[in-house]
Amino acid sequence: MIGLKNLKSLCFVAVSVVALGACFPEKAPVSPGETSAEPYTGTGSAATGTATGTAAADCPAGFTNIGIVASNTLRACQLPAKITGTLVVPRRAGTVYAISGRVDVGDDLGGNSTTPVAGRLSGVLSIEPGVRLFGSAGLDYIVVNRGSRILADGTATLPIIFTSRQSIDGTTGIDSIGQWGGLVILGRAPTSNCSAPGATPGSATCEAQVEGTSAFYGGDSAADNSGILRYVRVMHSGFQILPNNELNGITLAGVGTGTVVDFVQVHNSSDDGIEWFGGTVNAKHLVLTGIDDDNLDTDVGFNGTMQFVIAIQRAGGGDRIVEASSAGTAPRSAPKLSNFTFISRAVAGAGDPLTLNSSTGYNLSNGIVVAAGTAVSCLDIDATSTSATFNSVRLACGTPFRNDTDVNAEAAAVFFNAGTNNSSAHVSTLTGSFINGANEAAVPAFDATTVSAAFTRTTYIGAVRDNADNWYAGWTCGLPGGTSC
Repeated sequence: MIGLKNLKSLCFVAVSVVALGACFPEKAPVSPGETSAEPYTGTGSAATGTATGTAAADCPAGFTNIGIVASNTLRACQLPAKITGTLVVPRRAGTVYAISGRVDVGDDLGGNSTTPVAGRLSGVLSIEPGVRLFGSAGLDYIVVNRGSRILADGTATLPIIFTSRQSIDGTTGIDSIGQWGGLVILGRAPTSNCSAPGATPGSATCEAQVEGTSAFYGGDSAADNSGILRYVRVMHSGFQILPNNELNGITLAGVGTGTVVDFVQVHNSSDDGIEWFGGTVNAKHLVLTGIDDDNLDTDVGFNGTMQFVIAIQRAGGGDRIVEASSAGTAPRSAPKLSNFTFISRAVAGAGDPLTLNSSTGYNLSNGIVVAAGTAVSCLDIDATSTSATFNSVRLACGTPFRNDTDVNAEAAAVFFNAGTNNSSAHVSTLTGSFINGANEAAVPAFDATTVSAAFTRTTYIGAVRDNADNWYAGWTCGLPGGTSC
């Protein structure tokens, strides 16, 4: 996030140790993240156990054989440092795939969608359902550059999993975070963050360097296509390069509406779950669990939608659930969010679940926010220039509105109550932590398709209608009542 962030210290010695961990994949890597002593009460025991099976004898063509992992039961096949043309990552018995250092998919073709930079090559990273990929340290991550694509198209029974070496070895626990980098996807959709003086947002010359690495995003194509993330889990990720400069679970920067983001979970990221920098991409069926910073973070002109979103913080960590900013010039960020269920850990020091700051625009409908007690406030509006619209949103919090000096609690209530069917005194009857109960079922739903055609019209608020609504089941982990991670 440009602007509001929790600052953490980092020394260059730690970076060197992380780099060494990536060089020796047969050894247990050093985790750059911080772990919490508090238990995550929403999931079962830690994901431990004895690995079984037989490692494959070799690796597919195009991959480097780097040995065996998981108690000698899996062959580790390393992705190349740069992928041009199409690289298929096949699902094979006894095989797992290693991300070592920065893996680039294609060269940066620039922000002009019709005239790519001459002499540079695009790439396609195509991953078959059921494949598992891992990083061993914080500087292991994937960058999909402008003009290239990732095709990670899993299924409900065979999700594609990006995780850490510790997870593959079965040694992660309920507070394991920050054990590898994450996914960075860069597109040519507009951003308001133009690094070139005088550049016009939405033009090919309006681009910026993405947080967390040296790569650029932004351009002239709102419909840009960076590929598919469907039935995908990203686990134990996130890494701080420098204070206020981090790799998230998933970074979507300048990603356009031609990209599919659907049925995606980020679990136990040490930084944000998903962060959007500009772009127009629409996302559905998102699950955020155990995130240590913000679950959903939007900035610099993001103008897309999110629908059917579950976010549950773990007891040992988590800041805001939504942090919305609009640093940079117009057009400002204007995210649209519908059918969401947010469960805050609601302890002193955690951020307010809905934090709208620095002149963002936001439209929220059909949502439930739960924060027990008075340690946090459900809604914090940090700037008088913020524009927020709420319809059929229910706040179940001991303190519904943050009493800031810029926008006090009374003024925040005016924002909130201007819409229809909102309540700041909702009594939660959620079952299993995130499934609608009687009080949620009684709330009239707002027709979110009047806000965006990308939304699906629903007859209910929240992310999960009832016990029969199980879109989250099978491919996720870490949810109360589900499998542990």
